[in-house]
Amino acid sequence: MAFAEILWMLVSYTCIFLISLLLAWTVYYDFTRTHIPAGMKEGGKLRAFNLIMNFSFGLGLFLEKLGVCSKIKFLRISFDGIPPMKDSKLLIKNMFFEHVPVRVYWPKTPSPAGNRRGLIYLHGGVGQIGSLRSYERVCRYLARESNSVVVNIGYRLSPEYRPPIQIQDCFTAIIYFLKNAKDYGVDPNSIVIGGDSSGATLAAGICQDLVSRTDLPRPRAQILLYPFLQALDFSLPSYQQNHSIPILFKKRAISLGLSYFYPKTDGVAGIMKNAHVPEKLRVKYKKWISADHVPDEFKVRGYVPAEPAPFSEELYQLCQPGFQSKYSPLIAEDEIIRQVPEAYILTCEYDVVRDDGLLYKKRLEDNGVRVTWHHLKDGFHGIAFVIDYGPLQFQGTQIAMENVIHFLHGLSK
Repeated sequence: MAFAEILWMLVSYTCIFLISLLLAWTVYYDFTRTHIPAGMKEGGKLRAFNLIMNFSFGLGLFLEKLGVCSKIKFLRISFDGIPPMKDSKLLIKNMFFEHVPVRVYWPKTPSPAGNRRGLIYLHGGVGQIGSLRSYERVCRYLARESNSVVVNIGYRLSPEYRPPIQIQDCFTAIIYFLKNAKDYGVDPNSIVIGGDSSGATLAAGICQDLVSRTDLPRPRAQILLYPFLQALDFSLPSYQQNHSIPILFKKRAISLGLSYFYPKTDGVAGIMKNAHVPEKLRVKYKKWISADHVPDEFKVRGYVPAEPAPFSEELYQLCQPGFQSKYSPLIAEDEIIRQVPEAYILTCEYDVVRDDGLLYKKRLEDNGVRVTWHHLKDGFHGIAFVIDYGPLQFQGTQIAMENVIHFLHGLSK
């Protein structure tokens, strides 16, 4: 047997052995570090989904150590998923709004009212993963079922492009579409801005920024699916109750948030205990960000008021970006909040950022902004992403997306 063949066999067997170890570690980690609540519908499917997620994270790290590709690039490929078949009900085009790549979806059915409603969708992924391709099913579903023109924005990602590039790209594309909506068969006064997870952060922040723009049509509404809206309190009831429930663990959420801004993510343990927030900010924003404002029904699974860890000036400096309203829309001033468009907010019971949505709902309503709220009692972070994935989607996925469609249709009234 030639030396090259022997070497290839050794490399192959070594890789198989290491991947088998990784798979064994993934199973061990899942059953010892994660928690599937008793009685949760489709809990077994969630566990299987989480196993795949954790294996992808581990394999990405393994490939990075080998120098094959970076972990984040592997996760992006995994997140892109399986391309859907051609949709005969939609016309789909890739184009640019200024320099920003977008994918636009037009329903082929005639619009009885002339120009259609428009929906600008900002995908999640903590500004590091997610793409036009990965959210193809979500945007197709929204366009097809709501009879709207949907714009999926392919903003640039970190770490190749550090913040605030992501917000700038989204803002550029949104302004272009607001100004040129009629060219795309859209009523400029019927444009909705929405997103999920960190995409909902972008959507909420941009809706706040747009209140000062008198030269543009006013967005008709905002859609916020399980939004991340504040980086000041990681001890809210939802963070305590859901810290180890898939797919967004508390530690993972903070680590991904830090890596969005910086190459290294040191300091996660202290931030998890709120050591990054000085007393003056804690006092200032307690009127908006506090467990006191979370309804008691969301504390029954357990909540203990937590004293923050000793303040760290180093962590405070590290987390400075998170104390801006564009990354923490919950801390925007009342004069801004009262001018934003009406909102649809989806919260999920088993989601670490559940209480962000609840607190924003209260802030909007306290300022006279109309809110349509839907709470998935069996929901978890990211549940809407698997729409149109057939047997892979959850019962709550369909329920959540049908509620979004119902909200969009209601805007016509």
